[in-house]
Amino acid sequence: MDPSGGCPHAANARLLSRGSVAPVVLPGDVEGMAVLGHDALREFLAHPDVAKDARHFTALQAGGIADGWPLKTFATVQGMTTADGADHRRLRSLVSKAFTARRVEELRPRIEALTASLLDGLDRAATAGDGVADLRTHFALPLPMGVICELLGVDAEYQDRLHHLSNRIVATDIGPAEAMAANREMVEVLSAVAAARTESPGDDLVSALIAAREADGDRLGPHELIGTLMLTIIAGHETTLNLITNAVRALCTHRDQLALVRSGEASWADVVEETLRWDSPVSYFPFRYPTRDLTLDGTVIPKGTPVLAGYSAAGRDKGAHGPDADRFDLARHGGARHLSLGHGAHYCLGAPLARMESTAALSQLFERFPDLELAVPGEELPRHASFVGNSVQALPVRPHG
Repeated sequence: MDPSGGCPHAANARLLSRGSVAPVVLPGDVEGMAVLGHDALREFLAHPDVAKDARHFTALQAGGIADGWPLKTFATVQGMTTADGADHRRLRSLVSKAFTARRVEELRPRIEALTASLLDGLDRAATAGDGVADLRTHFALPLPMGVICELLGVDAEYQDRLHHLSNRIVATDIGPAEAMAANREMVEVLSAVAAARTESPGDDLVSALIAAREADGDRLGPHELIGTLMLTIIAGHETTLNLITNAVRALCTHRDQLALVRSGEASWADVVEETLRWDSPVSYFPFRYPTRDLTLDGTVIPKGTPVLAGYSAAGRDKGAHGPDADRFDLARHGGARHLSLGHGAHYCLGAPLARMESTAALSQLFERFPDLELAVPGEELPRHASFVGNSVQALPVRPHG
């Protein structure tokens, strides 16, 4: 895997031409596997003999993974994404109350108001910048970051730092010292957040998690609390940030598809789902581990191997999505649905929130700025330095054309 990331789609196509499952070399020369084909990934994500707990990670348990390995947090952080069975159900049930359909719907007025305010800011930034502003910085980032922090009860003063640290934690091209420093600082910041909510609880998820821990000490340990906050903040804003960015980039480079939405022939929800399939916000997500030697689509994945879930590859698998899977097409009908929000017990808890944020963002953005266009050709935009996240580092736009 290229630790510097970049556009995954050409490499994905080459790998998919050889099969649905591929051996990969992770940073630090750690041997792993990637599941890329749609049907194989769907089977793998829900397979009873596949675990998330790193006690099944053979090389880690044997001492073969160094401190500072850039992907170590994905394996060792304590929370929903590294738990199985009863532990996973316990942690998920504690967090899920914040993401019910009712709770998400209650957030709609706040999301729409924040969206409108951020569009004012984008307009001001463009006016000050000769008509050009970075949509990612001024709009796609602060919307999901503001919403997830409000939901959690994280004060605004922490938001910029938490985004920077999240970015470092999901990066795959940093050295051991930088990786360890980012994790240490993330724990320090989240410990300060937890201390503030312990001192002054509110109607938020952090306060609820602390109350659950204090009511029954076995419900949520201190490391699980910090791990749960870390995962919720990273997953709760990085993915939606990429989704909004990728959708705007797709529409600006496929004006015919934007015209379908404006004519009523397609909806903003169609844009979100097609973007999730065509340019998944997450490219390769670490890790799952077979608890026995597992044969998947004719390929053996040895017990204890760290496996990447190849969401961006599965989204363009021609075997599942047809010979035109590489085409961004809002009129796409039938065929297999995308897996970009997961499948099985670990299906994304925040999926309804991500969909609401993205549809609100796109509909208001293009209503406010119908002539919005990219200020730099799409193929020239610098990509993320990670094979986990899939997007561009900046999205310069001209809101008024």
